[in-house]
Amino acid sequence: MSATRFSTMSFLSDLGLGSEHVGVVKAVIREEAPHVAVIDLTHDIAPFDVRAASLALARAVPYLTEGVVIACVDPGAGSDRRLIGVEVADGAGVFLGPDNGLLAPGVALVGGAGRAVVLDRDEHHLSSPGSTFAARDVLAPVAAALCNGIDLFDLGTPIDSGMLLPGVVPIPREENGGLSCEVLWVDRFGNCQLNVSLDDVRTVLGADVTRVRTTIGPDVRSFEVVTAFDSLGAGAAGLVVDSTGLLCIAVGRASAANELSVGEGDQVFLSPGGEPAPASVSVTISPSR
Repeated sequence: MSATRFSTMSFLSDLGLGSEHVGVVKAVIREEAPHVAVIDLTHDIAPFDVRAASLALARAVPYLTEGVVIACVDPGAGSDRRLIGVEVADGAGVFLGPDNGLLAPGVALVGGAGRAVVLDRDEHHLSSPGSTFAARDVLAPVAAALCNGIDLFDLGTPIDSGMLLPGVVPIPREENGGLSCEVLWVDRFGNCQLNVSLDDVRTVLGADVTRVRTTIGPDVRSFEVVTAFDSLGAGAAGLVVDSTGLLCIAVGRASAANELSVGEGDQVFLSPGGEPAPASVSVTISPSR
């Protein structure tokens, strides 16, 4: 065994905090690698929602400390799906999780995959009467081993990193002079994040764009583009450049998801702006599914 390699581990899952599962995973890590600090990114991903987990990981990755990342949202637990380890940033970190597309966006954001393995070396796993708790039985002990200096290739069989399953994050499309995009995420405030940045909008709609015609299903509004939620004014809807640099549909001091009936996966079309709707006109936006 070589010298200690990593001292930080970041942990994301859909395990929730209503049971002992997260604590048990962290206890395994503590037992095997007591020097490691574990950062809980979130454990409130909706059960089985690989897409939401991949988006949360992608949002977090630019701010993570070098080290090991466990990302476990694993609808295929106990099946023949692969658990993998992927080295990133010339060895500055290793991502561990199921090969179901969860890791792909985060890996891409740090420069792409380097070495990769299938985590199939049983001697580095916990013995268990069942096979459905991979975070405890495989990912935690493997993560601890990496933090203790064991090389990735000693923990599994090498595989071609180019053959890992791709991510499930949609990309915007330019069409008919506008941008066809999608609601990626609704945060706890009801802000509806789109898969498009202000730079994307300026490239397609014009560098000086300040208002954007926003179509959701049969309904249309002209939204102002601002850089702070409170710039909208209480109860007013618009597009805000959020903390990740993406545009989100927001309502000042209220939930856009509730007020405008917008949800994750809804299709949104952005086109050149027009004038604000008169204050006396009431427009209801409903999702297009």
